[in-house]
Amino acid sequence: MRFSSAFKTVAITVALYASGGVALAQGGAPGGNGEEMKRAEAAARAEQNAKSMGQDAEVKLPPATVPVDPENVWDLDLSSGGRVRIQLRPDIAPQHVERIKQLTRQGFYNGLKFHRVIPGFMAQGGDPKGDGTGGSPLPDLQAEFNPMPHLRGTVSMARAADENSANSQFFILFLPRMQLDKKYTVFGRVIEGMQYVDAIAPGEPPANPSTILQASIESDGKPPVAALPTPPAPSIVAPAPATAKKAAPKKR
Repeated sequence: MRFSSAFKTVAITVALYASGGVALAQGGAPGGNGEEMKRAEAAARAEQNAKSMGQDAEVKLPPATVPVDPENVWDLDLSSGGRVRIQLRPDIAPQHVERIKQLTRQGFYNGLKFHRVIPGFMAQGGDPKGDGTGGSPLPDLQAEFNPMPHLRGTVSMARAADENSANSQFFILFLPRMQLDKKYTVFGRVIEGMQYVDAIAPGEPPANPSTILQASIESDGKPPVAALPTPPAPSIVAPAPATAKKAAPKKR
């Protein structure tokens, strides 16, 4: 019996080292308490699992913030008061960021309304139809759900019931809404001008909707605009005045 107990103690210690853990229980003398060894083994395994989970989280979670790069800053000049600067995150949603850049440089977002604005929740825009059913002529995007949380100022892509139906519409959160995490693709966050987001006219749809006066990528260097460009007045060419005909001279 003494030999059997000592053999079990050695076997447990070897197994703990083999699994990469540290044996917390000392190898006891013959006749050691088996329950203590079981508790020690469980504690060692728990510690090893905790370390492993911590390491995995460090590897998989993207950084909360990244250096500001003008090529990845989306500027929205809003009729609600000024320019909103949004830091795009191609590191977590490369296809969605590329779509935003492509449509922005085409002028797609200029003049579009925020058609669905719910106080305490979010402001949604990017629909050329203005009723939540429209999108761009480009194909829908595959979802790029990521670990970034939906916080105040988070910019995420709107979609239909199909997870792979995001196209051009987006929303900006007024307040955190964690229920949306990993169900909608986060692709950026407001870094300046959140007060202009807060001032977007509410409603579903708003009576007097706020609009995107101009969307641009900051590296393109477009100055802010404060109003939509006035369309040129139609040119009306006045008809030339009729020339009076000279009376034929009377024959004498």
